[in-house]
Amino acid sequence: MKPKSNNSDFRLVPFIISLAITLSIGIVASLYTRPEIKTWYITLNKPAFTPPNWLFPVAWTTLYILIATAAYLVWKLRDNTPTYKTAVCIYIIQLALNVSWSIIFFGMHQILGGVIVIIALLVAIVLNISWFGRFSRLAAWLLVPYLLWVSYAALLNISISVLNK
Repeated sequence: MKPKSNNSDFRLVPFIISLAITLSIGIVASLYTRPEIKTWYITLNKPAFTPPNWLFPVAWTTLYILIATAAYLVWKLRDNTPTYKTAVCIYIIQLALNVSWSIIFFGMHQILGGVIVIIALLVAIVLNISWFGRFSRLAAWLLVPYLLWVSYAALLNISISVLNK
């Protein structure tokens, strides 16, 4: 019987695959976001707490690396249990919601639709933290900055919705 791996057994190729998956989500999201920043987004009324545009790619790249690292840590402790399968499903759902927000908010210019998706994303992130925590406390904690940033982004999205009615 194979012993369960621990957090000290680093495997480069699976880690790179995890990074590639999450960074690919970011790349797809940026395809919808970047063209709209200087055209549509700039025309919106935004709250005073809106960060400068340059901060978004820096924050998201950092967050995607943390998300990938968390997923890698859980993958290392994988098993064939319903708990692991549920954790993976929730992870995939939150990634899908993540990219969907960019498509809906920036690509389709649906501000209220963005609010709905980002609230669903927040729920998925909370669930993701909970289920990843069943495998690795570190993996769960690595998702906390993601939760905080998306909470801030949700407040920003809601504010933009109110200011642009």
